[in-house]
Amino acid sequence: VQLQASGGGLVQAGGSLRLSCTTSGPTFSRLTLAWFRQAPGKEREFISAVFRGSSSTHYADSVKGRFTISRDTAKNTVYLQMNSLKPDDTAVYYCALDTRGRMILSSVTNPTAYNYWGQGTQVTVSS
Repeated sequence: VQLQASGGGLVQAGGSLRLSCTTSGPTFSRLTLAWFRQAPGKEREFISAVFRGSSSTHYADSVKGRFTISRDTAKNTVYLQMNSLKPDDTAVYYCALDTRGRMILSSVTNPTAYNYWGQGTQVTVSS
């Protein structure tokens, strides 16, 4: 299974970016996919997830109302639309995938619950 993340870049505060993560995993719609980020000197932080087998989505409080996760099962791609970006959003963004299919809802924010990770894409928000 491979994950290919893209869409990062440099943007001014208040701007928008859309990240994409394309996977080669089977039965895409049955998998839990998530976005995490990691800023220098900080731990990896949960951002958003779309839970397996449903359209249920989840967000960290820090991005709720600004970021939107979605997936296109025909393209095996998950997106993260990021609006109203702030300098605090600067980080490397990672997509993550759980192919084991047994994740419980309360674990979606836990990085150890995912067994595949993309390579990361840098997002830099200037003030």
